[in-house]
Amino acid sequence: MQTTNKFFEDLFVLELANNHWGNLARGLEIVRQFSEVVRAGNVRAAIKLQFRDVDAFVHKDYKARSDIRYVKKTMDTKLSIEEFKILVDAIKASGCIAMATPFDEPSVELCEALDFPIIKVASSDLGDHSLIDRIVRTGRPTIISTGGASEQTIDRVVRQFGEREIPLAINHCVSLYPSEDNELELNQIDYLRSRYPTHVVGLSTHEYHDWTSSMLMSYAKGARTWERHIDIEADGIPVSSYCTLPHQAAEWFSAYHKAREMCGGSTAQRRKLPSREINYLDNLVRGVYAKRELPAGYVVEPATFDKDFYMAVPLLKGQLSCREILSGLTLAQPLDGDAALTLETVAASAFSTEQHSLILDRGL
Repeated sequence: MQTTNKFFEDLFVLELANNHWGNLARGLEIVRQFSEVVRAGNVRAAIKLQFRDVDAFVHKDYKARSDIRYVKKTMDTKLSIEEFKILVDAIKASGCIAMATPFDEPSVELCEALDFPIIKVASSDLGDHSLIDRIVRTGRPTIISTGGASEQTIDRVVRQFGEREIPLAINHCVSLYPSEDNELELNQIDYLRSRYPTHVVGLSTHEYHDWTSSMLMSYAKGARTWERHIDIEADGIPVSSYCTLPHQAAEWFSAYHKAREMCGGSTAQRRKLPSREINYLDNLVRGVYAKRELPAGYVVEPATFDKDFYMAVPLLKGQLSCREILSGLTLAQPLDGDAALTLETVAASAFSTEQHSLILDRGL
């Protein structure tokens, strides 16, 4: 199911934090609340799950080790495949894209079975050769978070996907939960865009002070996909500081629209100037006036221009200005001192039709 890298552009990925604590009802409520915010925010979003084949993922001798945080969380948040299917159906029904981060090979198979259009690779797994190879074999568009990966590791993964022509987005990510503002390293977006110019670059972020600043800056730097953990306040469970609540997601989406508004259009060509701006600037342009009486047949020459003409505001409609090349123009009729040099006073063939219209439309 090939598609282009454009598929990733302006995509928000909302990851259910801590696998919604293994509670199906909580997961469904998170989907409900955030899908409403997505619709109200007029954005395109995916809601992302975490898949692990828990029985095999944790070694049998360590499954009861509550002192190992990652093991305990993995065991405590286990869901059945049937429960995941219910969540996936809810995500699709909400209008969001369903996707997942698989942490092992059987979970990649589950992504295929559920026909997810996108797969995500966590920062911790970018160097997992077996897992990456299995994801590549799916041929599905993939987003990777770079986290603490080396340049060599990122290059290798990008090359693997490139050899198969699989669309790949590359997220800058700082794997600190939460991240302080001085740890965000947003200049890495510039680095990734420079090193991998044919790929969409994004930001997977865990800062917690505001939901506006990094959006404005990352968009301006060229990030075009974003990821945050999401959660809700419910069931008496404390929300991790790096997680985004529904009202904070609304701020995030609003900042995205503001960033688009402020950054404007294309980065590949000169912007189209609005008439309001053109008219303002035309008022600042100096028009050409005669210093003395000049006869019909007079030819404007650079050597005598300053003796016979001067430039001043205002610029009048149809008047020639400092913007035109005047050398070689011939007066078709006499010109009084202090009179404006206009299209009417020079030979009609001196300017193109386009220039003629422009000069007639500008000025007072």
